[in-house]
Amino acid sequence: MNPIVEFCVNNLASGSQEAFDKLNEDPNLDVVEYDCLTYCDLCAMSLFALVDGEVVRGETPDELVKNIYQFIEENPI
Repeated sequence: MNPIVEFCVNNLASGSQEAFDKLNEDPNLDVVEYDCLTYCDLCAMSLFALVDGEVVRGETPDELVKNIYQFIEENPI
């Protein structure tokens, strides 16, 4: 079972699209886009994604990707 990485479409528009695109190329991840993840305050303040239901944040798209892979490594399924 692959880790599930979920993005909010509004956060993609706010700068996380590059992270989405990079992660979506990894066949070992299931990357999903939703209209809203109901983390509006967080979404307005930073780049983030849900990884297996847990919030992972980054200041830049590259940092977000790095933090997502680090989270997955530290929290195997």
